[in-house]
Amino acid sequence: MLKRLLLAVSVVVVGGVSAFAQTPPPAFDTKAAQAFMIEASTGTILLAKAENKPMSPASLAKLMTMDVVFDAIARGEITPDTEYPVSENAWRTGGAPSRASTMFAALKSRVRVGDLIQGVAVQQANDGCIILAEGISVSEAEFARRMTQHAREIGMPKAIFANSTGLPDGDSKVSVRELVTLAQDLQQNHPDLYKYFGQADFTWNKIYQRNRNPLLPLSMGADGLGTGFAEGEGFSIVASVERNGRRLFLALGGLSSDKERTEEAKRVLEWGLSNFRSQRVFADGEVIAAASVYGGASSSVGLVAKTPVDVYIPVSNPDRLAARIVYRWPLTAPVGAGYEAGTLKVFSGARLVREVPLYTEAPVAKGGLGSRAFDALIELSETVLFSWLWDTPTAT
Repeated sequence: MLKRLLLAVSVVVVGGVSAFAQTPPPAFDTKAAQAFMIEASTGTILLAKAENKPMSPASLAKLMTMDVVFDAIARGEITPDTEYPVSENAWRTGGAPSRASTMFAALKSRVRVGDLIQGVAVQQANDGCIILAEGISVSEAEFARRMTQHAREIGMPKAIFANSTGLPDGDSKVSVRELVTLAQDLQQNHPDLYKYFGQADFTWNKIYQRNRNPLLPLSMGADGLGTGFAEGEGFSIVASVERNGRRLFLALGGLSSDKERTEEAKRVLEWGLSNFRSQRVFADGEVIAAASVYGGASSSVGLVAKTPVDVYIPVSNPDRLAARIVYRWPLTAPVGAGYEAGTLKVFSGARLVREVPLYTEAPVAKGGLGSRAFDALIELSETVLFSWLWDTPTAT
């Protein structure tokens, strides 16, 4: 079995510390127990702290409810004008009797999907979530299974959702890294519906309600997304800001109070917006590395990214940038052009800041019998010489 080879010999230095830098940049930390923040256009990781540790999503589960609903609209399953009935379960569990976040949908009435979306995005309405869940999937439990399945589809490998609202259930779990992935999907794949997260207020059925996101009134470019609280785990937030063409996605968890959540989210986002600049690492179409090909008409093939590779680096005192290629060695001919053959990992100092898929730039046909026999000898030799460089893929 071929193992993945970490090409330590293919480290590419693409940047360096300023000659005027006397000390490394001060470390930035957050009061949050879990944190994850990226710059959207480059995917650069700006902050990571216990980012894979599972926690209760609390009301942030509503973001997944919205993503499933947005996806159903995109697929043509429903439209904003589709109407769903208000069941007694939705009314009693999430409506006026619950004394929690609600849009006050009346028992046995019917509500448009478009209004339900605004109720959830603006007011984090529990009744709105349950009405949507029951309408789309008959039962909330079935809808929750769809939420978890959708999480896998968009790149959330471990998240579990047991209901549409985030009300305590003991089973729902998500990480802040996964919450950022969810925020990205909402904003990038559903921009026409994402706008409701930034809507300042919502009047429906003659009831006026303000958006519950504490960052929206701060004039910092915030346009989403939501907040949560779980007993024993503290306060959490998922936020997105856009300023001067830069968008950041942030998720924080484990904060001690509503006030601390707002202050810390603002502080972290302002740091991300003010202290970084973009730097191109590899140009569009540039061959980043060459991968060995076993039994091919050519012994190697160039690897390229599908887009220019940029990273977001500190304005002052940047750490050295380095790139490392990880791929299955060697590739076996025939190999088609555009085959996803490996990953480019970009580091700022010791910190991984970006991962980019790499693809073969050209096809490699099978070679003749002589070249295949020679490659077999080369493979045996290199297996002995470089086996100590192999790394074993680990679960994440």
